[in-house]
Amino acid sequence: MGDKKTVIVTGGAGLIGPSLIELLLPKYRVISLDNYFIGSEKNHIDGAEYIKGHTKDIESLLGGETPAIIFHLGEYSRVEQSFNDLELVWESNVAGTFRVLQYWKKRKCKIVYAGSSTKFSDGGLGRDQSPYAWMKASNTELVKNYGEWFGLPFAITYFYNGYGPRELADGPYASVLGRFKKQYASGKPITVVAPGHQRRNFTHVDDLARGLSMVGERGQGDEYGIGSPESFTMLEIAEMFGGEIEMLPERKGNRLESVVDTSRVEKEFGWKPQHTVREYIESLKTQKRK
Repeated sequence: MGDKKTVIVTGGAGLIGPSLIELLLPKYRVISLDNYFIGSEKNHIDGAEYIKGHTKDIESLLGGETPAIIFHLGEYSRVEQSFNDLELVWESNVAGTFRVLQYWKKRKCKIVYAGSSTKFSDGGLGRDQSPYAWMKASNTELVKNYGEWFGLPFAITYFYNGYGPRELADGPYASVLGRFKKQYASGKPITVVAPGHQRRNFTHVDDLARGLSMVGERGQGDEYGIGSPESFTMLEIAEMFGGEIEMLPERKGNRLESVVDTSRVEKEFGWKPQHTVREYIESLKTQKRK
């Protein structure tokens, strides 16, 4: 154990962190820093070390560590809800991330930042459509500038709508697929936010984690998009579950179009998704029938 390099994963108990940790553990000592806002102890992976705390306290919590890589996933991550949570989003995605970048600068290690594909949606207008999108887009620029100002190694990834078995299904922070999954399991109508033709590229967490680990090992610079090439409208996803669909009123910040560019991860690492959202939904339907 002593000869393994240390890797820090912020947000290690959330949706994507555990899948990444599973991939990292054979090679690295892995420390997760998570404040359990939407993360859960149920998502812990045997062999990793878990520290409970906010990213803005990273120096006091992990000051004695000298990581080789920081995977910074631990930020607030809901688009529409961010209008109601401005202070929370700022604390996490501005104050917290600034402290993570200062921690990175002091240790001169590598950082892999999990940016958001909202930056590119609706022809680039997406970056200003919600507090969440704007802060995430600004952070990608800050990471890049830190790298260039201080000569630090970095890589910036962009996720496209992660889904998987650990997705949240309840409350205001539930993901779309998590909510649909729960409604389907309990025999309720699937609720789709109007207009229903907003398009998303749903990407399985295992595919996202695989892309992230490749970028962590060998990536450098910006523009590592990690996403499924297939896009579906919200109505198409709801229809895959079958049954009744109920339309909800339109919401602010709900971007219509998402454009995926995975050329860097494909060209540099040969990354391609191994899962499809259609197969995932079919597996949920099979489970329900059993």
